Amino acid sequence: MTRREVRDSAFKLVFEQLLRDDDIQELYEIADEIDEITVNDEVKALVGGTLEHAEELDGIIESYSKSRKLSRISKLNHAILRIALYECLYEENTPMNAAISEAVKLAMTYTYREDASFINGVLGAFSRDRGAAENA
Repeated sequence: MTRREVRDSAFKLVFEQLLRDDDIQELYEIADEIDEITVNDEVKALVGGTLEHAEELDGIIESYSKSRKLSRISKLNHAILRIALYECLYEENTPMNAAISEAVKLAMTYTYREDASFINGVLGAFSRDRGAAENA
């Protein structure tokens, strides 16, 4: 599986968890049964890490989303932002610009063009602040 395929499967599971608020193990089982979402160790690691840090990631999303409160962000965008921020913060082998680029590509695939711009804006502002903090 490519990293993009891992990210796509993880996105679908995180999105489904946001919609249904089901236990993630149950969602893994359902995904295996319907055989439409690949669930392997890499996918589980990305999903697990994202969900483990969900509260922290949501706080970051809220602080960088100037035009929308978290409750007004679509579940699709919310899932994409969570995964991208998790990768930026915790995936040492994923450069921040790659995580942002992949998040925008996911948005272009599953959401509206305006949503991709919103995601790019939130992640871009986060990236600029992280870069400034690291250079200070």
